[in-house]
Amino acid sequence: MSFTAFRRDDRAIEGLPIRLVIAFVVGVATLSVMLSMISGVQSFGVSELDAKPDPDVIAPGHHRVSITAVEADGTPVAGATVLVKRGSARLDTVAVGKTGPNGVARIDIAPRLGPNQAEGTLEVDIKPPAGSQFMDRRHNAEILVVRGA
Repeated sequence: MSFTAFRRDDRAIEGLPIRLVIAFVVGVATLSVMLSMISGVQSFGVSELDAKPDPDVIAPGHHRVSITAVEADGTPVAGATVLVKRGSARLDTVAVGKTGPNGVARIDIAPRLGPNQAEGTLEVDIKPPAGSQFMDRRHNAEILVVRGA
């Protein structure tokens, strides 16, 4: 086959672009499935933590609140760090406590409400014990601060 005959032959590139697109789509889909399988392996045996404040409704001013860190089935979790932060109610600083063997952290807080504010909330976050099978991704129970409660 001479060079001019080869130059006029365009059959080789007719199907090439579509084949590349198909290979790319199949490769991306396969990679997506593999990555979802790998990330799913890490989540086996992981349990969500929740917070149970007591009391969960308080008035503005100084209070000692007991917050229990619990698993999904209600079992208390020892060694978790509990944080109480301002929400729509005000706090001067973030209050921090660590749960004891019974899963309870006792935290001193002094929430305030703004002028003409009848109620507000304080957010509760839980940091699981290091190296545990727990996580805290969902929103926890809040502490409601009510004027005159």
